Amino acid sequence: MKLQGFVAAAFAASNLECVQAHSFIWGVFVNGVDQGTFRGVRTPAYNGPPPRGYANSPVKDLNSIDMRCNVLGDKQVPYTIEVAPGDNLTFDWHHNNRTVADDVIADSHHGPVLVYLSPDPPSENSFVKIFEKGLYEQSATQFAPGKWATTADIAANNGLMNVRVPAGLKAGHYLIRAEMIGLHEADASYEKVPMRGAQFYPNCVQIEVVGDGTVELPSGVSFPGAYKYSDPGVVYDVYCSTKTTLTTACATTTYEIPGPTVWSGAWPETTSVNVGPISGVSIVTLWSSWISKSVVTSATYVAGSSSPHIIATSTYSASWSADYVAPTAAA
Repeated sequence: MKLQGFVAAAFAASNLECVQAHSFIWGVFVNGVDQGTFRGVRTPAYNGPPPRGYANSPVKDLNSIDMRCNVLGDKQVPYTIEVAPGDNLTFDWHHNNRTVADDVIADSHHGPVLVYLSPDPPSENSFVKIFEKGLYEQSATQFAPGKWATTADIAANNGLMNVRVPAGLKAGHYLIRAEMIGLHEADASYEKVPMRGAQFYPNCVQIEVVGDGTVELPSGVSFPGAYKYSDPGVVYDVYCSTKTTLTTACATTTYEIPGPTVWSGAWPETTSVNVGPISGVSIVTLWSSWISKSVVTSATYVAGSSSPHIIATSTYSASWSADYVAPTAAA
């Protein structure tokens, strides 16, 4: 049988960790300057009340609209980050809090990171890939994962993911779709085994490009639609990322990042910059609403009580506008 004992142990470990593994973007630095915690970020919905709920539950259904920008990704946030072509954007991914002590993402959640750019709002085939990094060093140890972008790069770098605004990009409103993919359960397809499958963590950031650039984005891909269950980068045994020949159980020890190739207009190299201090909170206070199975629950908290007081419930369904509408300023 296929590495039965090893796979069973890995499965048990990943199940223990998955409840503590959900990473999302807490802030964006522009040329090293923080724009403020959660400013411009379409933060994914929380899936339950404190202390057990968390934002950015993994999206596993490749046909779901949540593959675009996660749950609540269709909802604008009041602030849009102003950038210029060539600017360096650093996305600050975290799990529990925005500090260097945070674990960023579970150390079992090996996989690639990807960044797409689309006009805001997105349309059919509007997402253009401008950055990707996956398996960049195979393991020399049998049954040990190689070095992956999510864990050995982003998490090891305190959650910082860098990308540059394409040169000469035409002014306008855009969405950046940054994504981590956890492959710790991707040896099986979610389509066939819903309890397992690759875990996708997309996050979208609102930006406005200024200047006199004339470069327009080419045709790209759609979300959902860009990834298929038949893609070798979607169904992959992360423990096959080794130099050592294992058994016939490993069809390949290399890894093919899903989606299209990186656009030729993207920067050929991603530049890292020193980032300054963060601006805003470093820990999320008690949230007053969450979404579970499309049901939105609103609550309030009474002093001295550890449980939220439920106010109302409603049904959430993503609704994407076809035309850009300026966000309403927060009260």
